[in-house]
Amino acid sequence: QVQLVESGGGLVQTGASLRLSCAASGRTFTNYAMAWFRQAPGKGRLFVAAISWSGTSTHYADSVKGRFTISRDNAKNTVDLQMSSLKPEDTAVYFCAARAGFMSASAVGYDDWGQGTQVTISS
Repeated sequence: QVQLVESGGGLVQTGASLRLSCAASGRTFTNYAMAWFRQAPGKGRLFVAAISWSGTSTHYADSVKGRFTISRDNAKNTVDLQMSSLKPEDTAVYFCAARAGFMSASAVGYDDWGQGTQVTISS
């Protein structure tokens, strides 16, 4: 099992930037692809971005492509999500997740999740 702790959420205005970070512990970090998902009030958990174990491959939801960047530091066991040009529709709780093996845009297979961090974008 991988323990995940997110940080960096907050309240910002439309157009601002925000950086989320997820710290992992408990297992060999490089055994896992990592991803960010988000969940808005009253809605399901949606894929945002994923990164392979090596960091050489990434994948983004169309809604954030060009605005968000996922990265990881395998020496520090962290994965970050740099968010820019934020919009009110980006408001959600953001979750970090770990998946043994290959990255995926589906929540299926991500067995370990953080507690989430709230991101609120004011208009």
